[in-house]
Amino acid sequence: MPRTAWSLLCLTLLAVPALAAQQPDHRALEREILRELIEINTSDSAGHTMEATQALARRLREAGLPAADVHVLEPSARQGMLVARYRGTGRGGRPILLMAHLDVVDARAEDWSMAPYTLHEVDGYYYGRGTNDNKAGAAMLVANFIRYRREGFVPDRDLVIVLTSDEETGQTSIAWVLQQHRDLVDAEYALNTDAGGGELKDGKPITFAVQAAEKLYQSYRLEVRNRGGHSSVPESPNAIYQLSGALLRISRHVFPVHLTEVSRAYFARSAAGQDPGTAAAMRALAERDDSAAAARLATVPYYNGVMRTTCVATQLFAGHAENALPQLARATVNCRLVPGESPDSVRALLARLAADTAVRVTPIDPPTPSPPSPLTPVVMGPIERLAGEMWPNAVVIPEQSTGGTDGIYTRNAGIPTYGVAALFDEVGDVRAHGRDERVGVKSYHDAAEYWYRLVKQLATARPGT
Repeated sequence: MPRTAWSLLCLTLLAVPALAAQQPDHRALEREILRELIEINTSDSAGHTMEATQALARRLREAGLPAADVHVLEPSARQGMLVARYRGTGRGGRPILLMAHLDVVDARAEDWSMAPYTLHEVDGYYYGRGTNDNKAGAAMLVANFIRYRREGFVPDRDLVIVLTSDEETGQTSIAWVLQQHRDLVDAEYALNTDAGGGELKDGKPITFAVQAAEKLYQSYRLEVRNRGGHSSVPESPNAIYQLSGALLRISRHVFPVHLTEVSRAYFARSAAGQDPGTAAAMRALAERDDSAAAARLATVPYYNGVMRTTCVATQLFAGHAENALPQLARATVNCRLVPGESPDSVRALLARLAADTAVRVTPIDPPTPSPPSPLTPVVMGPIERLAGEMWPNAVVIPEQSTGGTDGIYTRNAGIPTYGVAALFDEVGDVRAHGRDERVGVKSYHDAAEYWYRLVKQLATARPGT
């Protein structure tokens, strides 16, 4: 080999490690940020969301985001939340809002088989409180901002991360930032890491859910008051019996089927992969509101919750002494309303079902309406295409959640919101809020890659394309 060629080869080989050093392993970054978040206890009892917020803000600033675009906010004492903006050219329209939350449900060490606030990697899983709900989401978003920055990516529209501090409890932080700092989080639409997600069956992806609607959360207080008396001389009426009778009558009521655009699409697409009878019932319900199909599907509590409003008694309180007639009996009935239904109408219905004028029915807190987000092709198209590329055998299913997330508030504020967690869990083994919470190592990093690509695609598309 000529001397000049040999010299060039040597220089090239020597340059390989240097090139590798310039291209950091983004998966290592994703793991490191997840570890840092898991090891900061952000449960309500500990209240360290400000520590987590400052840690992530520091990472973003060190990556080169201007300090003026990284906002550490304190909506109330013991709460910290982050709003970070990645600037684009503005040619692509209004910003895209990217959502996650930093708080977690409390975890007691004695209930777990390992320390809950330490990241453990065991047999292909990351274990720790928040690995699934929702620190994985927060870590992915921050890691991807840093990855974009290192690449020099310039989007056609701004990208905004909002990390809230009390999604698991009062959801006051998302409401506060929308009211007090709307300019920081205003967007054309939002993508939420805390909703949707995929299902695995024997390790193989079968569904990919996109949350586009949530049921309205509304609790009612049912209360009966009597003058009481001595238990040795029972007399009528008895507040406990009156309340019990009202609750039994309410328990027998079945709300009518009420499908929205999202829930109708859910049943139509969920038919794929079901047993023949269930598949036929799903198609019949989606196509023509078939009553026999609804009756069959209603035997599955989740399907029943998707297709109609539900109300259920969740708390009871009565009496003040074992040898006294009750002067007060009180119950909480928690309802989850299909979007568009009126909380006042449901309250009036509960009062009629109670069938006793002594039973007073009142709403416990004002409701927060959450209109369904439209299944617009501009957003749903890229979501579906990319999911098809990464998980070709998973059916993409629009979802109307029976529970609630911060998305309730963004939708109510006029920002259409789509839950695209992209984390896959084995059917029947979802451990969010539970013992030994975990996320698959591959599932987590694949979800981060999905978000990296999806946001990049959406942020480089021109309005209306």
